[in-house]
Amino acid sequence: MSTKYKFHEPTGIYFVSFAVVGWIDVFTRSIYRDLLLESLSYCRKEKGLNLHAWVIMSNHVHLIISSREDYLLPDIMRDLKKYSSFRILKEIKENTMESRREWMLYLFSKAGQQNRNNKNFQFWRQDNHPIQLDPHLNMFEERINYLHDNPVEAGLVTSPSDYLYSSAIDYEGGKGLIDIDLLI
Repeated sequence: MSTKYKFHEPTGIYFVSFAVVGWIDVFTRSIYRDLLLESLSYCRKEKGLNLHAWVIMSNHVHLIISSREDYLLPDIMRDLKKYSSFRILKEIKENTMESRREWMLYLFSKAGQQNRNNKNFQFWRQDNHPIQLDPHLNMFEERINYLHDNPVEAGLVTSPSDYLYSSAIDYEGGKGLIDIDLLI
């Protein structure tokens, strides 16, 4: 197993990216984005997550995170992905208004069958791609800007703070959708 994408330093601050299997555009619907936000907020309140910056795109997520004392980032990420996938898949299955329901469930089922760690469905890709940020190399600001510029680069908004599903507004003195732990 590769050691390239691991949380090596328990007290470190990490830039983390993870995506939906098959890069399926699940998060074009606000209900699924909101369920993910609930999971992030829960992990922040109950699981020891320090959430420094975040953005939810149509099929992937970028976070800048660390953990509080006595909590481990791998455990937090495992719980975040497990619970959010359960909630989102449940909503997809029960949402009779979801026009893509059968197609998405087929793809999630197919991905689950190809992964011996799953019983039925797989929502998230296995990897997290954590990159530890070095505060001495200006990596915090660089990664925060990269993360917040994602919706601008995708042509969704002209200013990062205009994108509702990110923490960009928090870094401009406003209040975003969920509480975060500011870095700079």
